[in-house]
Amino acid sequence: MMKISKQILLILVMFTVVFSCKKTEEAPSQPNTLRNVYKDAFYIGTAVNRFQIDETDSTMAAIVGKEFNSITAENMMKSVHMHPKRDTFNFEIADKFVALGEKYDMFIHGHTLIWHSQLSPWFRTIEDSLEFADVAEKHVKDITTHFKGKIDSWDVVNEALNEDGTLRNSIFLKKMGEDYLASAFKWTAEIDPDVDLYYNDYNMTNVDKRKGAIRMVKNILDQGIKVDGIGMQGHWHLNSPSLEDIEQSILDYSELGVKVAITELDVSVLPNPYDLEGAEISQNFENSEGMNPYKESLPDSIQVKLANRYKDIFNIFLKHKDKISRVTFWGVSDGQSWLNGFPIRGRTNYPLLFDRDLKPKAAYDSIIALKERFDKQPAN
Repeated sequence: MMKISKQILLILVMFTVVFSCKKTEEAPSQPNTLRNVYKDAFYIGTAVNRFQIDETDSTMAAIVGKEFNSITAENMMKSVHMHPKRDTFNFEIADKFVALGEKYDMFIHGHTLIWHSQLSPWFRTIEDSLEFADVAEKHVKDITTHFKGKIDSWDVVNEALNEDGTLRNSIFLKKMGEDYLASAFKWTAEIDPDVDLYYNDYNMTNVDKRKGAIRMVKNILDQGIKVDGIGMQGHWHLNSPSLEDIEQSILDYSELGVKVAITELDVSVLPNPYDLEGAEISQNFENSEGMNPYKESLPDSIQVKLANRYKDIFNIFLKHKDKISRVTFWGVSDGQSWLNGFPIRGRTNYPLLFDRDLKPKAAYDSIIALKERFDKQPAN
């Protein structure tokens, strides 16, 4: 009897010790990554290429997985790569892209279904307009079918406007007339009614182009066809566009009742040719010393300007976070950026948040600190 009592007493003492002890340490807080800091504002994303999809660089892979909660296909989902021949699709790399997004629990954005550039050459061999329309429909529907339930949003139509807001005289306009725009959205929604559908373009802060985009999207919506959002490509510079134009564009687009995504965001620190028009990739200009001033490194003074520019831009994004669905950088690090070759080949640009050694820059610190200050502000 005495032995049993001692056992019971020992058990009671153990329970008392366990349940009376207070935790001396709190649960560790989440690290201050872009993904964690901005999780309650909007998706924060990056465009990834084949090298990053394969995760052959462990440092780069860690940045993609830890810093971002959304990814966009930089090139591998464009028709020249994914639909190289009329009866041939190549989904291998695009499927790996989707798998990467699933691995890191990301919002997955497809880019792009209808675009005049990087178009598979066989499209241009079709002369009959009705045949061309049938082929375009099959192209959209076959791709959408393959990725149904795996892609969260699509750039359905990309860069269909001129700078004055009129429709670009693309092969799609020539063969199908302006109805190709509404048809592309209609075809995509028929296959996957749950996926978000976007129109995406550059220079979307310019007044004339902004008006043209609003007119075009409104026309599609008025036909009862689904459009979920407008993508404003953020191929911007240290001094342009103005903060006022960026903010007004967000407000104007959101008045359509659609989401606004900031896509392809990068901030060039280099001078531009005076006759450059936005992000039209067919343009290229001659290199020179004056056009490539930071071949070795970026001066501290320009680093500060870049950090302040990103801070000011993100301040607008946070102010209107109820209207913005996603902010996506066009690449992870400076070494990856397309701006090293556009609009002048062979330059050294520094437009992103991570440098060529994959280290976060002052621009990265500036938008992390901005969000922390924003969170401490009293609610209105």
